[in-house]
Amino acid sequence: MQHLSPSAAACAFVLALCTVPALAEPIGAVDTAFKLIGPDHKIVVDAYDDPKVAGVACYVSRAKTGGVKGALGLAEDKAEASIACRQVGPIAVKQPLPQQEEVFNERMSLVFKRLRIVRMVDRARNTLVYLTYSDRLIDGSPQNAVTAVAVDRATLIPVR
Repeated sequence: MQHLSPSAAACAFVLALCTVPALAEPIGAVDTAFKLIGPDHKIVVDAYDDPKVAGVACYVSRAKTGGVKGALGLAEDKAEASIACRQVGPIAVKQPLPQQEEVFNERMSLVFKRLRIVRMVDRARNTLVYLTYSDRLIDGSPQNAVTAVAVDRATLIPVR
């Protein structure tokens, strides 16, 4: 059995961190409909820090189905979502970015539906554009929302 050198182990650890999906940080929720059995229907707000751009956070609001199905994780949440991304600190791009890349996704039903957030780079305006939408295994939803974070011209966005 071969052992990894400390530097190889460190590289493997860093690569593993780069592949960890971004996790939502719950910010708050409001009830929209009372359910006698199980949790109420809600609108939830989650924050996501861009894993490759320090200083940018995205806030996503979306419906979360309650009731028995919602409590068991069997409900299919509605496809509507709203997004607002903001500069929350000094912006630093950790590595060259692709022109377009999915940065977050979250399951919205047991098997078929996912909420996705895609980052796009607008080179002409030195701006990061974030798009949210949901998709299904068979048929996605055309409902979407977009937001943009302008980056100071002194901080060029490296694109690969």
